[in-house]
Amino acid sequence: MNRTLGQRLLVALPYLWLLVLFLGPFLIVLKISLSDLAVARPPYTPQFDLSGGWQGVKDFFAELDFENYVFLTEDSLYINAYLSSLKIAGISTIITLLIGYSIAYALARAPRRWRPTLVMLVILPFWTSFLIRVYAWIGILKTEGLLNQFLLYLGVIAEPLTMMNTPTAVYIGIVYSYLPFMVLPIYATLEKMDESLLEAAADLGSSRLAAFFLVTLPLSMPGILAGCFLVFIPAIGEFVIPDLLGGSDTLMIGKTLWVEFFSNRDWPLASAVAILLLLLLIVPIVLFQRQQMKQEIGR
Repeated sequence: MNRTLGQRLLVALPYLWLLVLFLGPFLIVLKISLSDLAVARPPYTPQFDLSGGWQGVKDFFAELDFENYVFLTEDSLYINAYLSSLKIAGISTIITLLIGYSIAYALARAPRRWRPTLVMLVILPFWTSFLIRVYAWIGILKTEGLLNQFLLYLGVIAEPLTMMNTPTAVYIGIVYSYLPFMVLPIYATLEKMDESLLEAAADLGSSRLAAFFLVTLPLSMPGILAGCFLVFIPAIGEFVIPDLLGGSDTLMIGKTLWVEFFSNRDWPLASAVAILLLLLLIVPIVLFQRQQMKQEIGR
C-alpha cells in the first residue's frame, strides 16, 4: 500500500510541476489573448472579479472574444513574421545539423581518453553569459571588427564587408549559440553505437561511405531529431540575436512579440501572438510523437 502510494506521488510530482509552472501561466496568457485593449492597469479588460457573484462570472466570460486572433490572420505583418521566423529557424537548424553532426562524429571517433575533454570544450561557451557571447559577435562582425581586419590583412578582400544587420549575421549568431544543443544529443547516440555493426557492413562489401548512410546515419536518427528540436524550438522565438545582430529589418516573431508588449503595450494582441507561436511548436511535436509511437507499436 505504502509502496503504491509512493509510486503515485513520484509520478504526480512532474505533473504537478507542469500544472503549476506551465498550464497555469498558459491559461493566464490565453485569457489575456481573449481580452480587449484598455488604458488601465493591467492594460486589458475584462478583469476576473468574484465580488459580482455568479452573474459577474458569466459577464466576464461573455466579454471574452477572438478578435485578436482574427486580427493576426488579417495583418500581413504577423503572417510575414511567423513565416520569416520559420524560415530563419529552419535554415539555422539545417546549418547547425551539418556542422554539429560533423563535430559529434569526430568526438565519437576520438580516442576514449580524450572524449571528456572534447565534450567539455563543446559546453565551455555555456560558462559565459549568453548576452555577452552575442555582443562579442558584434565586435567580430562589424565593419571595423576583427573578421574584416583579418581578411584585409590576408588580402582576401579590398574593402570591409557589411556583415552586421544582415540575415547572415543572424544565422551566424543562432548557429553559434545553439550548436552545443545539436552536438551533445548526436554524440550521445553515436557514442553508444555498436561498432561491430560497421565491421559487419564492411564484411558484406559496403564501403565506408555506404556503411555510414546505411548503418551510422539511421542509428543516429534519435539524436538528430532531439538536436533539431532543441535548436529549432528556441530559435523560432529568438529575440536577442535578431535584435542585436539583425538590425531593424530582421523580422522575427520574438521581436514582434517584444514590440507589442513593451512598445505598443497591447498585451491582448501580444498574448495572442504568443499562443499561436506555442501552438505552432507544440502541435507538430505532438503529431510527430504520436506517429513515432504508432511505428514502435507496429514493430
